[in-house]
Parts: sequence; C-alpha cells; structure tokens
Amino acid sequence: MRKLFLLSLLAAAALAADSDYNGRWDITPMIDGPRRGWWVELNGVGTPQANGTFVSAYNGDRNKIDSITVENGELVFVIKPPNNSRRPGPSVYRARLVGDKLQGVFSIEGQSAAPIKWTAVRAPVIKDRDDGAWKEDKPIDLFNGRDTSGWKALNPAVDFKWSVVDGIMRNAPPTTDLVSERNFWNFKLHVDFRIVEHSNSGIGLRGRYEIQILEDYGKPPDTHSAGALYSRIAPSVNASRPAGEWQSYDIRLVGRQLTVVHNGTKVLDKVEIDGLTAIASNADEGVPGPFIIQGDHSYVEIKSFVVTPLVH
Repeated sequence: MRKLFLLSLLAAAALAADSDYNGRWDITPMIDGPRRGWWVELNGVGTPQANGTFVSAYNGDRNKIDSITVENGELVFVIKPPNNSRRPGPSVYRARLVGDKLQGVFSIEGQSAAPIKWTAVRAPVIKDRDDGAWKEDKPIDLFNGRDTSGWKALNPAVDFKWSVVDGIMRNAPPTTDLVSERNFWNFKLHVDFRIVEHSNSGIGLRGRYEIQILEDYGKPPDTHSAGALYSRIAPSVNASRPAGEWQSYDIRLVGRQLTVVHNGTKVLDKVEIDGLTAIASNADEGVPGPFIIQGDHSYVEIKSFVVTPLVH
C-alpha cells in the first residue's frame, strides 16, 4: 500500500510538471530579417485531453495543434499542414521550461534545414479596461500629407516603394510594410483608406494585432473579413464599400478590449483580444508598440491616420 501511495505521489508530481506548460505564451523566434512574434495557447498538457492553438504556422491563421506530448520533460507539439500546403511534413515545436521561460526549437519534418530557435514568456495579464474612465489626450496626426516622415520600413531589405502624391500615401507592391516610429498603448485611431479590387492589407495595433483591410464588398463576414481582428474575431456585419471608394476605421483599444467602427458601423464592440495575430512584429504584449500599415500584399492608399492617446 505504501509503495502504491508513493507511486501515486510521483505520478501527481509528473502531472503537475507537465501542467506547467499550460497557458498562453508570447513567442519570439530567432529568425533573420524583421523581428516577428508567434503565440501559443496550451491546455490540459499531460492529459489525454491536451489541446491548443498556435499563431502563426500556416497562412497567418490561428491553427489547431494536432498533438501535444511531454517526452522526458520536453514539450512537443505538432501542427499538420493544410491540404493545400506545399510543406513536406508537419511543423514540430519542442521546448523546455527554463525558469519562467520556454526555450525551444522549430523544425519541419522532411526538411534538412537547421531548426529555428525560439523563446517564449507567459502572456501578461493586462488589467486596463474600457470602463469610461479614460480621457482623450491631444490628437496626433501620424501622416502629414506630404511625405512618409514618422514611418519606417518594417523590412529594410525590401525595396521601399511608398510615396505621397496629392496628399495621399500609397504603396507599389511588392514592398515592405510601414511601421510608425512612435509607440502607443491605449488610444483611439481614425484612418481613411482606399483599396482596389482584390486588395488585401491591414492595420497593426501596438505592432501585434491586425485589423484586416480587404476588398470584400457584399460577402458574408468571417475572421478574415474587413474589420475583423485577423484570424480571431469576425466583424458582426460586413460594412465594406466597393473597391475604389474611400472608407474609414475608427478603432479604440484599451488594454485587451477592442472596438472597431467601419464606415460608421460598429462591427466589433469591446471584444477581448486573446493574443497576437500574424502581423506581430514583436511579442512584448505588456508594453506600448507601433502601428503597422501592411503593404507587402497589395495596393492600399491612406488619406489620414490620426491617433488620440487615452490617459487616466
């Protein structure tokens, strides 16, 4: 009986150690080029019910993790490629808990490339709430109507093909995304933008959370629609206008609470941001970050970009 009791204690200790991997983690991959951010949520690690999701493995989506195990104290989770993927095999992520961080590597089965190293920290609890106590500070116009001052290339290695003509900032894809030189925390943002047929762009908030810009007039809304928190939360309605017409976003972000008004229609109302989206240029969720204007996919024009910080 005593032996069985000791074995039970050891099993419980092992399960507790496995459960230390549970939670939401902000990941920084050690890759060449622009800094990126990944994100993973793990639940039930060490049990048959282990499950989780990951951003971003395939197409920038929030991908379901297919298997989660712990092998000799090492976490292993695997994401199988979609049917339309050209990858030869599943994506495999391995990590160990070192202090309060994960230290890991990423590889693709069937490829001989060296594994990519990554580190992760627990996603912070952000206590700020959009509770009516926030006051508007002085508005800041991040686009001066003359040039791209105040913005820089997210990827300096790519040709910079942004210009300003007649008070309108536009790109000529393929080119780099733009990132603001200033960082912000809680704010209101007003953007006037215009797109062409088949356009696909976005606005990155704090350099981490994308509000999708898409030419999708008249289509049913989903998590990739215009006004969506990309791959996470669909807009309540499709408020898009036809390609070629000027459109607007009025975005309010306080802590993790997000409100989006698209062309005068509220499409997201104080929704809670779980974590990073694929646009993330950094994984430091607990500190202020820049704005991103996505320009590497297709054409987008910006007529105004006004930020109003929110303060107590």
